[in-house]
Amino acid sequence: MLALLSRDLKLAIRAGGGFGLGLAFFLIVVTLVPFGVGPEGGILARIAPGILWLGSLLACLLSLDRIFALDFEDGSLDLLATAPVPLEGVVTMKALAHWITTGLPLVVAAPVFGVLLHLEGAAYQWLVISLLLGTPALSVLGTFGAALTVGLKRGGLLLSLLVLPLYVPTLIFGAELIRRGAEGMATQVPLLMLGGITTAVIAVVPFASAAAIRVNLR
Repeated sequence: MLALLSRDLKLAIRAGGGFGLGLAFFLIVVTLVPFGVGPEGGILARIAPGILWLGSLLACLLSLDRIFALDFEDGSLDLLATAPVPLEGVVTMKALAHWITTGLPLVVAAPVFGVLLHLEGAAYQWLVISLLLGTPALSVLGTFGAALTVGLKRGGLLLSLLVLPLYVPTLIFGAELIRRGAEGMATQVPLLMLGGITTAVIAVVPFASAAAIRVNLR
């Protein structure tokens, strides 16, 4: 499993779906928002939690189609499906590789980008916490969409349509956690909901993704 994780990390970086692509897109989103809503600091601070989470979500979406595509093209996915290791474990390792190369850099860079949106000082720690809790769910849900569309030509648009509705609960509670933290309100409910969503997704979705891969490889 560790060898598979190392291989996927190298492939993700070489294929251009690693650190640079997601961070560049995230920066573009954050930079363009002030042009659309105006440079007034109060407005930017109020919408910053939602914009930062939306930018992170879309940045994660960019590289989802590559999770299984390269393995499908060179026949590696067939070998992984018939290997003695559980296919659910393979899916989990691919989701972890995607999170390390896409989600984790966003967690690190988000506080820096938050400065551009005049994010309030009390919200920075909650921004990091919410992204640490929520972005793993984005990667795992992304593997499900990638598994459903593996082998389809130009399946990127279909993948986005399938995955985006599944991202909505994570987006809602992630942004709400930051907003409540910034205003000094109680954060237990969005924190527990966000953690519960991520835990449930990690526990259930790899089995659904593995089943979808088996169906597509028949």
